[in-house]
Amino acid sequence: MRDFIPSRFSVTAALFVSLSACAPQEEATDTAVTESAYNTDLNMQEIMALVLEPAADILWDSGGWVMDASGYEELYPTTDDGWAYVRAQAAIVVESGNSLAIPGRAEDNDAWMIYSEGLSDAGILAMEAAAAQDKEAFFQAGAQLYSVCTACHQAYNPDILNRFDSEEAD
Repeated sequence: MRDFIPSRFSVTAALFVSLSACAPQEEATDTAVTESAYNTDLNMQEIMALVLEPAADILWDSGGWVMDASGYEELYPTTDDGWAYVRAQAAIVVESGNSLAIPGRAEDNDAWMIYSEGLSDAGILAMEAAAAQDKEAFFQAGAQLYSVCTACHQAYNPDILNRFDSEEAD
């Protein structure tokens, strides 16, 4: 049997293959990946009006108490299905926060991201409270949601707050 003696060419080729495997690979830029990965056709007004506001309104309308001429009324769900429904609405709030943070929608990488995360955090709290059917925690999650929404509107769309103030004055 003949002994194998590598040629200079095969040693060089093996060295080249070994070194090229260790070289850092070029990665696609974040911009190219994110632009193709997300559909951002809905504008901010559509997201707010069609997705976030209806879900948030259901949460706010499902927690707390009302006292009027007819008496005292508790707004919390009274059935397992009712609690499951508000939990699902809270999940929409969580995902709305995520949706507002994606490239192509985020206004900036500063306060906008903090508000988006705060929106998701409030939604998670509401989901947990609904799962536990904990009225006080659900009320507090609604209050946190209101605080995040108000702060974000004050920073990015102060005219919307003025619109609500003028409606209440009427």
